[in-house]
Amino acid sequence: MKKLWNTAFGYFLAAMAAGVFYREFTKFNGFTGRTTLAFAHVHLMVLGTVVFLFLGLAAKVTNLMKQKSFYRFYMIYNVALPLMMVVMIVRGIFQTLGTELSRGADAAISGIAGLTHIAIAGALIYLFIILRKTE
Repeated sequence: MKKLWNTAFGYFLAAMAAGVFYREFTKFNGFTGRTTLAFAHVHLMVLGTVVFLFLGLAAKVTNLMKQKSFYRFYMIYNVALPLMMVVMIVRGIFQTLGTELSRGADAAISGIAGLTHIAIAGALIYLFIILRKTE
């Protein structure tokens, strides 16, 4: 269970860092529009911190941590979410700097972002299946 609290705290720190980076990077570059960087903070806070705080509470009152399939969820989720954040931050940096991407680079970033969103959705569906089996 402590692992879940530590994971939530790690995502909280990452969310705070993403928020500060967004604010300072756009201010430093004189950018006033909307970028993907604006959403990294919220994604990390909700999909990282809030999800693992909930799971920590769920583990406290159920046998969630004893479910063998929970480890698989944990690994998939904690690979997909940071990768999704990296792609969002990269896209946001390019948007802030006004960098024109080739069609291939733009498609690659969009493709990786799409795959990570699918992995997150799949992991969350898997989590609901696991939660149904807890006592």
